[in-house]
Amino acid sequence: MDDDLTKSKVLSSLLWKLLERGGTQGIQFIVLIVLARLLLPEDFGLLVLVTIFITIAGVIVQSGFNIALIQKKKVDEADYSSVFYLNLFVAIILYVVLFLTAPVIASFFAEPQLLSVLRILSLTLFFGVFNSIQQAVIARNMQFKKLFFSSMGAVIISGVVGMTMAYTGYGVWALVGHQMTNQLIVTIILWFTVNWRPKLTFSMERLGSLFVFGWKLLASSLIETLNSNIRNLLIGKMFSPALLGFYNRGEQFPSVIINNINGSIQSVMFPTLSFHQENTERVKVMVRRSIIMSSFVIFPMMFGLVAIAEPLVKILLTEKWLPSVPFLQIFCISYALWPIHTANLQAINALGRSDIFLKLEIVKTILGLIILAVSIPFGVHMMALGVLGVGILSTFINAYPNLQLLNYSIQEQWRDIKPSLLTSLVMGAIVFPIHLIGLTDSVTLIIQIIVGVVLYVGLAKVFNFDAFNYLLSIIKGLFRRNTTTKIVVNEEATE
Repeated sequence: MDDDLTKSKVLSSLLWKLLERGGTQGIQFIVLIVLARLLLPEDFGLLVLVTIFITIAGVIVQSGFNIALIQKKKVDEADYSSVFYLNLFVAIILYVVLFLTAPVIASFFAEPQLLSVLRILSLTLFFGVFNSIQQAVIARNMQFKKLFFSSMGAVIISGVVGMTMAYTGYGVWALVGHQMTNQLIVTIILWFTVNWRPKLTFSMERLGSLFVFGWKLLASSLIETLNSNIRNLLIGKMFSPALLGFYNRGEQFPSVIINNINGSIQSVMFPTLSFHQENTERVKVMVRRSIIMSSFVIFPMMFGLVAIAEPLVKILLTEKWLPSVPFLQIFCISYALWPIHTANLQAINALGRSDIFLKLEIVKTILGLIILAVSIPFGVHMMALGVLGVGILSTFINAYPNLQLLNYSIQEQWRDIKPSLLTSLVMGAIVFPIHLIGLTDSVTLIIQIIVGVVLYVGLAKVFNFDAFNYLLSIIKGLFRRNTTTKIVVNEEATE
């Protein structure tokens, strides 16, 4: 694969990944807004508690092998099928464990509904067994167009199911139906669109070679998942499902944006970086470009969201969700740092250094637990600020190994993001006070968005940001390509 072909394929894959994330997250965002208006914060809090256990089980089911399948230079049917059967076996065991322990979990949180909700929603573990292999095939072959159609079909159908159930008074079961339907439809569509089926072959030797890389990712994922969900467990136990609902909704707004934009970039970057893993200079260039571009896009969104949080929540979710505003603002700042986190970690994994990845997760987990222990006595808001503190410190921790691996220091990384960061801070500082004028929420929100966009784009153009010019060149290139294609098609039709 030559450089031009690689660049073309990467840009095409990134476009489809952005469309998939943007389309599905956009529709999902609308669905969740409708559900939030129809349901109570307690319903969302209960679902969060159940999701914690299923997420942890899901990490164990995949065992780090899905990432190992993408990272490995050459993969054949023995690799895919062996991983599939192992994951299926683990899923069966974990489902039985969750089924039997559901009464204990429901009793621990004093929420009887958790018993049946956990037993039903845990069935999604089996959907994940199929999806993880199919998605590994898609990522290796840069076939993100197929993922677009499966995700879009699933989010539309599950959205209709969830909203209908919520409107007819099913409460928390509307959220269960929404998630179950989504996973089921994704599995069905991928089964018919991805050209892979499990074969009757199983090799412990192949699993062993993948496990050398994958077990460290499994351990890292488990640590990260436990670390990120322990606050939800504590809030659900020590406070109330309603407060957990506010906390979770505050986190959801920025996470939707980050998963869409930064997640799309990193999903495409990992297989690309893995392909060039033997050329560290090339990897550094790509990682640096990823950090610069994602920061240029994400920073203004996050700091802009901080500025418009209150009128936005009032309009979209109604005033019953206003307690989620402080959490929303805190998590926006925390998620703004993700381009640095994920780009550095993707590079480490792509270079095959999952051992370093695991060590970083252990260090960050210890740090996170210390800060959590200190923040608990001061309440839920201080716990959220603790997440922000860990995020800031983690930028230095995640970047440190790449000084040796790629000769890309944390100082150089902060210099790369400084223009976008400072411009976003200025934009946010100007936009925020607009809500003090006393206009209606809708008018305030419209003015804030217009002022923010014009100000940020204008400053980027005035100061001639490299990221701004690069983004324009990509857009112009795509436009020229589409125009040329139309001309050729018209000429052929004329002939």
